[in-house]
Formats: sequence, structure tokens, C-alpha cells
Amino acid sequence: MRVLPAAPSIEGLTAVVTGGSRGLGLLLARELLRHGCDVVLLARDDAGLARAVGRLAPWRGGTVRGVVCDVRDRAAVQDRLAEIARDHDGLDIVIANAGIIQVGPADALGPDGFQEAMDSVFNGALNTALAALPHLRRSPAGGRLVLIGSVGGLLAVPHLLPYSCAKSAVAALAEGLRAEEGPHGVSVTAVHPGLMRTGSHLHALFGGDRRREYAWFSALAGAPVLSMSAERAADRIVSALRRRRPRIVLTPAARLGARAHGLAPVTTTRLVSAFARVLPRDGARGTVDGSTVEAAEQPPARRLRRVLGALNERAADRFNQR
Repeated sequence: MRVLPAAPSIEGLTAVVTGGSRGLGLLLARELLRHGCDVVLLARDDAGLARAVGRLAPWRGGTVRGVVCDVRDRAAVQDRLAEIARDHDGLDIVIANAGIIQVGPADALGPDGFQEAMDSVFNGALNTALAALPHLRRSPAGGRLVLIGSVGGLLAVPHLLPYSCAKSAVAALAEGLRAEEGPHGVSVTAVHPGLMRTGSHLHALFGGDRRREYAWFSALAGAPVLSMSAERAADRIVSALRRRRPRIVLTPAARLGARAHGLAPVTTTRLVSAFARVLPRDGARGTVDGSTVEAAEQPPARRLRRVLGALNERAADRFNQR
């Protein structure tokens, strides 16, 4: 078995994580703290940031603080990163993780749903990357930029089309910036996770037949074989940024899907089309978040879903999703 050399240390470096108040972002911050980084969390919700900092405070390593910032606001992102770089005498690592998930048929989500996904997922990553690069180029350790994509950006997933389109753009951005920033000493890592147990179903937005869309999405997101432990995902991502890897795809199912689509796109499209036939078809336009859908469930259905998705429900409690 081939033994990989030890990954370079990132102890003492300054790291920023967008969408860092909950879920995967919170776990990435925790992993960076464990490696001795000084971590700054960016998120829109002040109360959520305060809870996240409180959860991370017991972890030994570097320092942690939260900064309110909406990554859709280009000027705000530029100002906040400049302030962080000034306060910490530079910026070494930036992880663009913020975004939204919308679940439902394309016609139910509508043009506004696609625009919202592009604004939050792609423009959020773009604003973060372009604001971070001048600071990362000046990092004595060589800057590291990580863009969180998705296997949905490599293989379009039905009833997640706005998300897939936006993540596809993130994938292209990561590949292009990797090529352009190499001469400046900045590495860019594209991360494409599959399903992870982060508890994100409570903050995802559901359109169409919202109850049934919530049921299938939350069930698959918590399935032990199909989904991945979020802690393990965070460990793999931080290891990849330490090693300056160009790209990683997380979960065996995601790797299989991405490879199959690259080798036999017609066949995989037909298989995905078959999956789409069993998904809900009707329902209302517009979206509501998962916590609202869950609150409207009848107690027996809610109890059954929580039993079937126990791993994801525990993740929601542990990763600041409630």
C-alpha cells in the first residue's frame, strides 16, 4: 500500500470559512482549529455565529471569532476580508462554503429559484474568491483557496436543478482559478461532496409537493450507505487543502456517479431520468424551509421520519442546525 508523505503543517495560519456558523462550515472551522489555525467564521446570522463560536471555543488550537457578512454582497465581502487581513497581518486560507439548497421540480422553483441559487452559491463563491486572492497571493506560506462544489455540479440531479447549475459554475471557477493562480503561489482546491449527514435538510428550501420532497431528501441525506459522516468529510477536505490537491470528490457513490457520467453520459442520463420518474411531480410554486415543513408534519409521520433518519437528526442537533 502506498504511504502518502505527511501533509504540510498549517499551524499558526489565518483561515476564513464562509457559511461557517453551522453544518459543514462549522466542522471545517473545528478541523482548522484542531490544526492550530486562527479561524474567522463568516455568516449572515449574528445569533447563529455567536452559538457557533461558543461551540468551537472548547477546541484547543488557534483562536476563533465570527464576523457577520452576506457573501452575495460583493462590497461587504471585500471590506470584511480586508479587515480580517489587517487584524491578522495577512490571510492564508479561505474556504468558500456558503450557499443554499433548493429541492423541487424546476417549474415549481421557477426562474427566481435559479437566480437565488446563482446569487448565493456561485456569486457567493466568486465574490469570496476574487476578494481573497490579493491577500492569498501575499501569504508567506502560499495562499490556499477552497471552493465547495458538489457532485450535483458534475452530474445534474433532478429536483435539485438550481443547485446543480450553480455548483457546476463553481466547479468551472475552481478549475480556471487553479490554472491562473499557480504562478502566484496560490493553490485552489475544488471539493465535490456527495450526500453528507450535516442536518442541512432543516435549512434547505422545498418547493412543489413540499412534504414529499422533504421526505425523500431528508431520508437520502441521512442514509448510512449513501451519505457520509460530516466530521469525516471535514477531515478529508482539510487534508486536501493542506496537500494543495486540485480536486476531491467525497463519498463512494459520488465518485462512482461522476466517473460513470464522464465515461457513459448517455447511460447515466437515462438512469437519472428513471430516478426522476419516482419523484413527486405536482405541488405549489415557491419554497419554504425544511424546519417549516417538519413543523407541519403530523406527529406519527414526524416520529417515523426521525427514526429512519436518526443519524441526520443527531447531526442537526450537533452542528448548530436547529
